[in-house]
Amino acid sequence: MKIGLVGSIHELGWEVLRSQGHSIIEVTDVSANNLKKELADVSGIVLRTAQMPNEVIDACPNLQIIARHGVGYDNVDLNYLNKKKIALGVTGTANAVSVEENVMTFFLQLTKNIYITDELTRKGKFQEKGNLPAFFELYQKNVLILGFGRIGQAVAKRCLGFEMNVYVYDPYVSKDTIEKMGCHSILIEDGFKLADFVSVHLPLNDKTKNFINAKSFQEMKDSCVIVNTARGGIINEQDLYQALKDKKLRAAGLDVYEQEPPPSDHPLFDLSNVLLTPHNAALTLECRMRMAVEVCETVSFYLKNKEKLNLQNIINRKELGI
Repeated sequence: MKIGLVGSIHELGWEVLRSQGHSIIEVTDVSANNLKKELADVSGIVLRTAQMPNEVIDACPNLQIIARHGVGYDNVDLNYLNKKKIALGVTGTANAVSVEENVMTFFLQLTKNIYITDELTRKGKFQEKGNLPAFFELYQKNVLILGFGRIGQAVAKRCLGFEMNVYVYDPYVSKDTIEKMGCHSILIEDGFKLADFVSVHLPLNDKTKNFINAKSFQEMKDSCVIVNTARGGIINEQDLYQALKDKKLRAAGLDVYEQEPPPSDHPLFDLSNVLLTPHNAALTLECRMRMAVEVCETVSFYLKNKEKLNLQNIINRKELGI
């Protein structure tokens, strides 16, 4: 069967598809017109970050599955896939470690001021360390995790290793499940009030758009640090900018943005109490290797060997009756 790779993936993914006897086409021009032409006869699509418009899906009469090289799927219309009886896959087990390590890096960098102390040392101001701004421990601090899927649970595990008090908001996960991991279930308003750290692991949808906004920041401590490695748009960026500018928050770390890439004149770029990365939390070498293998196995197994398929990676498995 023919598989379309929309965006580049690690060579290990190619090896999976070749070993299963698939033919492969890699598409680098992701304009809708080119996608319609290049993908017309594919049975499966491996999709990185490009948009997959419904008109492209309509142009692929043999298409049975689209699998995301990642866990978010806001670049494809799930409802439309359900209507067309096309599976949507994700790499559900591949990226949790890389993302949670990125979260912990944000926490540590934003509380230890490593970049400031490094600069001071390089400039020969070793004896001026007493003039550095205060820095802080994670120990015994309250962290609020929003969303308790694989990544949220991985973050919780690491935070517990730092002996933090871990609180979880996720209305779709039972209190028993949360407590079995040594964490505490909490209402969102209460969580905002007690949190020293907030880590966002929610999907972006109509319910979570601007989920964290000016009202949320008013409820938080002025000393709170907030990190978003999930999806841009969950935090209202203008409200975040104002809260950081007015010192209503200690700091923020963002790997994702409302618009990607963000505009060069984005107001957050002018602030010193925000740390910004280019949506690469899951792009460690190890994670890219795991995602390439998992996404290609998901496509191949769905098409040719469903007995080996990890059904948990098929988002719309119930709608498809599998």
